[in-house]
Amino acid sequence: MKELVEAIAKALVDKPEDVQVKAVEGDQTTVLELRTHPDDLGKVIGRQGRTAKAIRTILGAAGMKIKKRFSLEILE
Repeated sequence: MKELVEAIAKALVDKPEDVQVKAVEGDQTTVLELRTHPDDLGKVIGRQGRTAKAIRTILGAAGMKIKKRFSLEILE
């Protein structure tokens, strides 16, 4: 899942070398923390959060396939 989010984010931003994804394992949910260059933050979030919501939807669907829950946090 980490690689999936990283690939999507790198495709969206202008500076793909600054994309970092860190997985934090929890009891029931794995939190994926996404960091980008500050100039690219808006591109990952999208207008009114549409892009971020789409990434979260993909994570949810892919998580159902392997029976795990994933959450996405976009950090500055």
